[in-house]
Amino acid sequence: MTGWLASIVGVDEVRQVLAAGAHIVDAKNPHAGALGALPHNTVRGIVEAVADRVPVSATIGDFPDMQPASVCGAVIEMAATGVDFVKIGLFPSPALADCLQALAPLARRQHLVAVMFADLDPDFSLAARLAELGFSGVMLDTANKRGGGLLAHQALPRLAEFVVQARRLNLLTGLAGSLKLADIPPLTTLNPDYLGFRGALCRDRTRTQTLDPDAMAAIAQAMRGGAVPAA
Repeated sequence: MTGWLASIVGVDEVRQVLAAGAHIVDAKNPHAGALGALPHNTVRGIVEAVADRVPVSATIGDFPDMQPASVCGAVIEMAATGVDFVKIGLFPSPALADCLQALAPLARRQHLVAVMFADLDPDFSLAARLAELGFSGVMLDTANKRGGGLLAHQALPRLAEFVVQARRLNLLTGLAGSLKLADIPPLTTLNPDYLGFRGALCRDRTRTQTLDPDAMAAIAQAMRGGAVPAA
């Protein structure tokens, strides 16, 4: 069964997403890019508030140049907050291969999840390299949150290929990227480990707004296989 991830911005949102039934709590700053990082003290507070009830993940921020020292430093600092998973965006860069190699020792100590971007011509063949280096998971997201959601950039057969390939490699699989309520039925048929949400959980379906209890309830119901309300 596919679970769902809720991206949150602070401790005050922990109770809300846990009550709604989120399976993973994700610490992310939607005001600071695709994978904006929250302050480390905020992430520590989220970890403490979740109190091991579900896994906690956190993003390290956007590093388009993929410089190994910068990315590795950010991973080490975020891992020190006590999160279960550290998420790293894989931006197209000449330094990407060196960056992944530099992350291998960290992957042996911390669960790392690589995030490919559906709107940046992702190379799904990288999944085999990620598994070889010891990454725990791989997911798809979108870099440009105003450029349409996941299904605007990748067709269902292509997404199915991504999920199947990752599963064969024993990688945790996730799909995200401005997902809407109506995206849940087709995406859950692909059996990813989880779907990730922020905007769909918020007021006015805007990722920088506060959480909306009704929106969260609708997502939770749909993830349980309930009927999706008409738009």
